Amino acid sequence: MAGPQSCNTTIATASAGAAPGAGAAPPPGPAPGPAFALLGVVQMSLLFTLTSLVVPLPRIGRDFSLDRTDLILLTSAYGLAFSGLLLFGGRVADRFGGRRALTAGLFVFAAASLAALLAPGPEPLLAARFAQGAGAALAAPAAMAVLRAAFPQPAAYGRAMATWGGLSVIGATAGNLLSGVISALASWRLALAVPVVVAALALVLAPRLLPATPAGTGRSLDLPGALLSTAGITLASYGLVLTEARPWGSAAVLVPLLAGAALFMAFLTVECRRRDPLLPPAFLRDRRRALALAAIGLTAAGTATTFTVLSLHLQQDRGWSALATSIGFVPFAVALLVSSRTARPLIARYGAPAMTTAGLAVAATGLALIAFTGLEPHHSYAYGLLPGLLLLPAGAAAGFAAASVLATDGVEPRRTGLAGGVMNTAMELGPTVVLAALLTLGSDSTSLAATAVLLTAAAVISLRTE
Repeated sequence: MAGPQSCNTTIATASAGAAPGAGAAPPPGPAPGPAFALLGVVQMSLLFTLTSLVVPLPRIGRDFSLDRTDLILLTSAYGLAFSGLLLFGGRVADRFGGRRALTAGLFVFAAASLAALLAPGPEPLLAARFAQGAGAALAAPAAMAVLRAAFPQPAAYGRAMATWGGLSVIGATAGNLLSGVISALASWRLALAVPVVVAALALVLAPRLLPATPAGTGRSLDLPGALLSTAGITLASYGLVLTEARPWGSAAVLVPLLAGAALFMAFLTVECRRRDPLLPPAFLRDRRRALALAAIGLTAAGTATTFTVLSLHLQQDRGWSALATSIGFVPFAVALLVSSRTARPLIARYGAPAMTTAGLAVAATGLALIAFTGLEPHHSYAYGLLPGLLLLPAGAAAGFAAASVLATDGVEPRRTGLAGGVMNTAMELGPTVVLAALLTLGSDSTSLAATAVLLTAAAVISLRTE
């Protein structure tokens, strides 16, 4: 950039791309279809790993003799590292090239996943989960940068993002479902083998299937901004996670919360003064992009809250086994797959803003049904839970896909890694913030109803923004 970066800088609209040389045809590259398939499997694996310990957590606690606080930290370690490092991971992808950053991230992710699989005790498993999150934070935004290179035309990239948006929700849902089934039939450790296999295959296939991505020129890594954002997000998230086991007024919660908030405010101050900031303030000032990020965070929070609440309700209040609980979520997964499959043509026909609004509204309706009928012990599964378990994922998948298109619309190719980092950060922080806030409300039904209200409010705002 020619001058100092101010808080009023705007993000330029991406161009369709230019020929590599005067009169020269672009060199042939890998076919976009296989590239999308490989990147999509990687993205789903990253989110699968995030939720793979949720259902078998009680069994892990018995195996390792862990108390509630230890279990919360164990299941949250991946997400803490993931969300804290995503902005820096996006900058690394833009600076050194998407495919190179993806390879590095996958290598760390594969090694850490293998360490988690073989962990002899809780401390090595905890360390491995943190390392997995660090690798994922580099791989996730890099995958989006490579996706942009595979689909250089804006229209094709928009269609690809419409499908990409649903993959994250599918991956997280698969982690919840399959980990429960695997732990019930065999061992919870087998669920940890999934990311090892996926990462190893991706490392082998990436040079053949993924297009090369050029490194950025003249861009610093903004290490001060990276340190402040990582420490701020991680500390604040840690404090929020601990509210499940400790009161809000305890030092264990307040100290990391206040320290994280202070560091993040320092980060925002520093970013406004840097020539090439880690997160340009104007990036979030785009009204449609800000709405899209809020929609992504809230839909992720809605599905995560539902899985958390219902997993405990079905096993503790209704006496269901882990296997029966996972089977009970199968209709949820089917509706999610169908909605993800149909989202792209619907977005192409009605537009991403309209589909974001519709998806949020349908998801809110599903959550409300679960809150007011699904948790009543005298209601049957078919009457009380099933309608909500169909509507929530149908709306969440469509809304998430449409919001993903909006979040990346008009972003310059050289900032695709940044867009991927911000989008994934919203997806990670949404459940953490919302779940922590809702736990203070007391009852499960109140928590779900409050989440439905948030989704409804977002749908109304989205309608007024179209």
